[in-house]
Amino acid sequence: MTTAQKTLASGHGWSVSDVVCTAAAGDKPFEEEHRGFCIAAVTRGTFRYRTRQGTAMLAPGAILLGNPGACYECGHEHGAGDRCLSFHFSPAYLERVLADLPGVKRLGFADPRLPPLPALAPLLAEAEAARETGDGDAFEELGLRMAGAVVAAATGSSRPARTPSRRDQKRVAETVRLIELNAERPLSLTALADGTATSPYHFLRIFRQVAGMTPYQFLLRTRLHRAAVRLRSSDAAISTIAFDAGFNDLSTFNRRFRREMGEAPGAYRIRRTEGR
Repeated sequence: MTTAQKTLASGHGWSVSDVVCTAAAGDKPFEEEHRGFCIAAVTRGTFRYRTRQGTAMLAPGAILLGNPGACYECGHEHGAGDRCLSFHFSPAYLERVLADLPGVKRLGFADPRLPPLPALAPLLAEAEAARETGDGDAFEELGLRMAGAVVAAATGSSRPARTPSRRDQKRVAETVRLIELNAERPLSLTALADGTATSPYHFLRIFRQVAGMTPYQFLLRTRLHRAAVRLRSSDAAISTIAFDAGFNDLSTFNRRFRREMGEAPGAYRIRRTEGR
């Protein structure tokens, strides 16, 4: 077996996997079939990808595109191994994304890949960072953003999104208050969108436009802010503060706190005791 696949996160109609292939130039190309829509970001190595849409060489930064039921073949004539972040979507899931993309009507990819595009680079970096840090909670939003961005790029849709309406702004404000009241609890993007009676993709888009960040980013920053306040104002154990804030394990809290605040929770608390 030359391919190892690890599921990083999944939900209704979507999943994301870390796929590592160790095939070499002398190995026989393997054939498989896409069970749903596939959007796979190449993060390491090169390989040849052949499907009914055509044949393409994929390198880091490129996006493999696959349609449901399409057979495909991957080969490594020019070098050994590759690694991809592979997002999979059901047709129903992608149809909901297309419904919120202006000017996009066709469900399905006409080309086998997207070349490395500057517009996608920041999103790919976020996704790869989430894989490396084990931030599985981030992939619900990342998968939805990836689907929308890739479909728009693949279809040439460049029409700007409409300005959020007052109703949209009201929905976002209500969601912000909901997150503030329940920040310590698990809050999925789908559940938040259902509360506003909008599709997850539309909800994510208007939330980013109105609030300047995604719902998950706002939730994470709310949790970290509350933890920082408690670190300065109480003597509770760091683990207690982390769990009370909504983090499932201490290592995840320490890593995210350091990234957001610039230092570890313990060092942040010590500065309070030193009177700085």
